[in-house]
Amino acid sequence: MNSSLIQLLVLAGIAIFLILKLRSVLGTRDGFEKPPLPLEDAAPRAKRDFAVIEGGPDHDILDHVPEGSPQAKALAAMKRAEPAFALTPFLQGARQAYEMILMAFERGDLDSIRPFLSDDVEASFAEVIEAREAQGLTVEADFIGLKELAVDDAEFYPESGLGEITVRFVGELTSVVRDKSGEIIEGDAKTAKRQRDVWTFARKLGSDDPNWQLVATGG
Repeated sequence: MNSSLIQLLVLAGIAIFLILKLRSVLGTRDGFEKPPLPLEDAAPRAKRDFAVIEGGPDHDILDHVPEGSPQAKALAAMKRAEPAFALTPFLQGARQAYEMILMAFERGDLDSIRPFLSDDVEASFAEVIEAREAQGLTVEADFIGLKELAVDDAEFYPESGLGEITVRFVGELTSVVRDKSGEIIEGDAKTAKRQRDVWTFARKLGSDDPNWQLVATGG
C-alpha cells in the first residue's frame, strides 16, 4: 500500500470522527428552522434529559406539584396522551410568554401576541387598551424580572384531549401612566412594583400545533 493511499485513509478517518463529534454536540439539522415560539414545548419530539423509571416517581411533575394531587394526576394524563410533553420545558416557555404578553399589553400592542391569546382574552385585553386610548392615556413599562413561578392547577379532559395548566406569576416591573399632556398620573419610573398574575394556558394534547394559548387571567 503506497503512502498516498495511507494518508487518504487517515484523513478520511479523521473526517468521520469530526462529523460524529459535531452531531453529538449540535444534533442534526435539515433546512431552515424557525425560531422557537415562547409557548412551544422545548424540543417536543427530542429525547428527554431525564429518565422516569417505570412505575417510579416522575420528578418532572413532582418537582412542581404534590404527589397524588389532582394536579399531578392531570399532568400524568397529559403525558399519556402525548408522551413527548414535559412540564419543565412548558414552564420555561410560560416564563418567556409572561414577559412577552405582559409587556405587549402594557404597550397596547396586541398584534404581536394575538396567536397566543384565546378569543375571550384578546377581547378583554382589547377593551382595556381601547379605554386607555379613549382617555388619552399611555403606559410606559419595563420588565425587571420574574420573582416567582409555580403551577397553581392542572386539568385534563380526556374526551377532547384538552389540557389546561394554571400558572402563578410574580414579576417585578416599573410602570407609569401618562395623560394627554405627558404628565405622570400614576406610578414611578424609578420604583419597581410587583405584579401578581394567575394565568391559565390550554392546548389539545397530541395535536400537531405545539403552542399553548392563554385562555384565562386573574390576580
